[in-house]
Amino acid sequence: MRHKLVVIAIVSLLAGIFSLQANARAGCTESIPDLFKRVSPAVVFISAIRINPFKLKDRVETGIGTGFIISKDGLVLTNSHVVFGRQAIMVLMDNGQKAPAQMVGADPILDLAVLRIPVPSKGLPVLRLGDSKKIRIGEEVVAVGNPLGLEQTLTRGVVSGVNRILPDSPMSLSLPFIQTDAAINPGNSGGPLLNRCGEAIGINTAGFLGAQNIGFAVPSHIAKKVVPQLVKDGRIIRPWLGVSGKLIGEEFRSFLNFPLVDGYLVETVEPGSPAQKLEVRGGVLPIQIAGEEVLLGGDIITVANGLPIAKPKNFKKFIQSLKVGDMVRLTLHRAGKTRKIEFRLPERPILPGDLLAEGQSSISTYGKSTPLK
Repeated sequence: MRHKLVVIAIVSLLAGIFSLQANARAGCTESIPDLFKRVSPAVVFISAIRINPFKLKDRVETGIGTGFIISKDGLVLTNSHVVFGRQAIMVLMDNGQKAPAQMVGADPILDLAVLRIPVPSKGLPVLRLGDSKKIRIGEEVVAVGNPLGLEQTLTRGVVSGVNRILPDSPMSLSLPFIQTDAAINPGNSGGPLLNRCGEAIGINTAGFLGAQNIGFAVPSHIAKKVVPQLVKDGRIIRPWLGVSGKLIGEEFRSFLNFPLVDGYLVETVEPGSPAQKLEVRGGVLPIQIAGEEVLLGGDIITVANGLPIAKPKNFKKFIQSLKVGDMVRLTLHRAGKTRKIEFRLPERPILPGDLLAEGQSSISTYGKSTPLK
């Protein structure tokens, strides 16, 4: 028995040693100063100017942010709100060299953008995108960026939360943010949130104004998915219905004690959208339920492309199936009557509410609307 315990202990010890050696080879056990020294050359300072044609003076507005190099051919990942709509973009490298940057693609909804910079003769350092699906609450992370213009600043913290859905954020379509207590300030936008292996598992994007140690990053697995389309098409192509609201069922109706039907309650309708053109009605009566605002009085979508939409599984299936050019058939309930509409889905344009200005990254978690766009 004793021999078995000794063998087990030796095997466990060897496994631990091999694990440590593997981590060391991967760079996961290096000190934070060494990690910063290794990754910081791939982190860049971004300055961009926008010319306001409606002003007579002070027409040039300057914004700053952060980005990081993700490919040897000069692709830089950053936030859309740092560079979208800017007339000139400059990148300052870690070695002090400046270079003009060209916009390759941007998506204000996901708040991601890709730039391209010239490749010097010595090549470019690259930061690897890690797998944000594997992160756990409590894991140590560091953010590298240029808060308030202070170049190459490192802040340290942990993953405070995952899959934070912040639907009131203007750039969010139920985007599952990473929450961290690593300090993120204006100027950090677009910079990497790194795990201890030096992989970017998030793109720092926003924080609560007035709060302490609450910051958010776009998960890297979302960036991996959309960067190829941003490079190829310059934008994310998504369909446009133009309504936002909430799924309502028996539990919701029991709170209100109103004669409502199960389905998707339309709260807002976007101007110029297919929904507005077909006279879909949004809500007009605000009420509070458990601290959550609900707009009553809008149409209720009961069936979408043949699916009873009140069931979350059907709702998700319907949303994920939508593509530009598809025909959509909806059954609407209003004041005890039903009507059916159908239309072909256009591409969703960039709307004013999608845009987030640098320095205005205040997010409210109030409400839980589910955008249906």
